[in-house]
Amino acid sequence: MATIKEIAKRTGFSQATVSRLLNGDPTLSVREETRRAIIRASEDLGYSAQAKRIVIPHEVALLDNEESDETLRDSYFADLRSALEHNAKQQRMELTVFHSLDEMLNQKGKFDGFMAIGANVIAESDLEKLHEVMPYGVFIDVNPAPNLFDSVQPDLQQTMHDAVEACAKAGMKRVGFIGGKGRLTNFYEVDEEGRATYFRREMGRYGLDLRGLVYSDGLFTVENGRKLGEQFIRDHNGALPDAVIVSADIIAVGVLQAFNAVGVIVPRDISVISINNQAIAQLTSPPLSTFSIDQNELARVAILTLADAIASKRTVRQHAYLSTTLEVRDSFVPAQPKRESRPKLQTRSKRSARSKRAA
Repeated sequence: MATIKEIAKRTGFSQATVSRLLNGDPTLSVREETRRAIIRASEDLGYSAQAKRIVIPHEVALLDNEESDETLRDSYFADLRSALEHNAKQQRMELTVFHSLDEMLNQKGKFDGFMAIGANVIAESDLEKLHEVMPYGVFIDVNPAPNLFDSVQPDLQQTMHDAVEACAKAGMKRVGFIGGKGRLTNFYEVDEEGRATYFRREMGRYGLDLRGLVYSDGLFTVENGRKLGEQFIRDHNGALPDAVIVSADIIAVGVLQAFNAVGVIVPRDISVISINNQAIAQLTSPPLSTFSIDQNELARVAILTLADAIASKRTVRQHAYLSTTLEVRDSFVPAQPKRESRPKLQTRSKRSARSKRAA
């Protein structure tokens, strides 16, 4: 097992400097070359993997892989980027933002690793090239290459379970689904977007009717949500289901527009549950009940995951899934849990009267 003294001897720096850096002393100020030399020596000697604290990498690239003309879609990733920048600042990490993979690769030697946000397609060949030159990376909110890089994502399987369960507990029998297929970035071929698949499974688990009620196609945009909402109404005019679960707020905004245009009143005629809890969810008519994704926690876990991969030179990929919570507003109100009835206690006067009669 390597010691601070051995690392200091190899690098030529004092034991105090080595100890303070490896233990994450926030008051320590050293040159980047010094920091890199100490961390490299600690890794070579096997110290980092055994240290009690993870050493946060100093220079990290952030690939903002989101280029869209859809304002609401952009705002979600803008909020996520802000959360990353805030958490990085707290950890004294320097983030350099790139909007092009090629630009990031041109400066690959400067960074310990990278994080990435955005859902635009990255070709398989580019992902493999990225792994060759920058093997330590974390994708946030998406998972385009699970065999090459780590990821941190909201647990949408659990989210869909909770959404369907809430409908079942509210006594609903028919529940629909509206969502986009998006642009799949995985190495794997799939027939539909994950949220639709999870929805089908959970509906079967609770024995609810979904026949003809799944609409999953197109991009995650307001316009596509409106088109799918219009098709949903045409197909089920006069026989709307009890509720519809929408895969994202950006699509739900369009669905509500389609419903409002033909006089379908939410939640009187149909309840609506969405996912993401963007700021717009509070401003729709009616305000959306939607599952909140904690972007600050996504950012925090991503930074720690990247630090662990770099420190331990880990080759086994890790994928973290974070829970979501339902923010209840007007579009869907869950059933209230039943209170257990308790036997009423007799008043003192009644007990006294009974005692007298018995006497």
